[in-house]
Amino acid sequence: MNLYGIATQITVIIDCCIDVHIKSDYGLIAASYDRIVEYGKSILPEGNRLKEYAAKSMMKPLGLGYQKIDICPNFYMLYYLENVELTECMTCGHSRYKSKTSMEKNLVAYKKLRYFPLMPTLQKLFMSQKITEHMIWHQSHDVVDGVIVRPSNGEAWKHFNSVHPHFSAESRNVHLGLCTNGFNLFGSFTAPYSCWPVILTVYNLPPGICMRLEFMFLSMVKPGPYSLS
Repeated sequence: MNLYGIATQITVIIDCCIDVHIKSDYGLIAASYDRIVEYGKSILPEGNRLKEYAAKSMMKPLGLGYQKIDICPNFYMLYYLENVELTECMTCGHSRYKSKTSMEKNLVAYKKLRYFPLMPTLQKLFMSQKITEHMIWHQSHDVVDGVIVRPSNGEAWKHFNSVHPHFSAESRNVHLGLCTNGFNLFGSFTAPYSCWPVILTVYNLPPGICMRLEFMFLSMVKPGPYSLS
């Protein structure tokens, strides 16, 4: 890809972020925002360059796709795999879908999470020879008795290896750390919306690398308890 193409994609990302911010500040749903942009385009002179709002289609070529998964409003379960056809929670009995109105054609789930496929991301780690060498560092680095430099020196890691010997036998198998926290997406305390991003870090890598931003992967985003999906 040439520099012009990269610059164009960056511009698209910035435009999409601004669009989402405006929608959040004024409580606009996607359909209403689309209609405003459509009307604005219609009253401008012919040949204008105002693009129709199509953030999803513009972002798709960047490889930032995700999968929507319905979840229990009380966060007890996912409607996924063998449970994908269920219509109420197996634990609390809460309905999966909101009451359907005359204006709605499809069933609408109370809450959804967005899952970003992890496997393609992990595969990319092994496309670089240098990073591939770092991926076995957790097993090949020098260990000083009584000194914990990395999680691999700790008792929890050693216990995991003893419980899962087939996994630990291959040093290139990926060990992941998970962290999550809730926050208001745009820092506006007047809006009830919150979300919980789930971040994964690769513990195979040396200390100076594993906590860099480029090796911290967004795995999923789930809505907070009072948010709108």
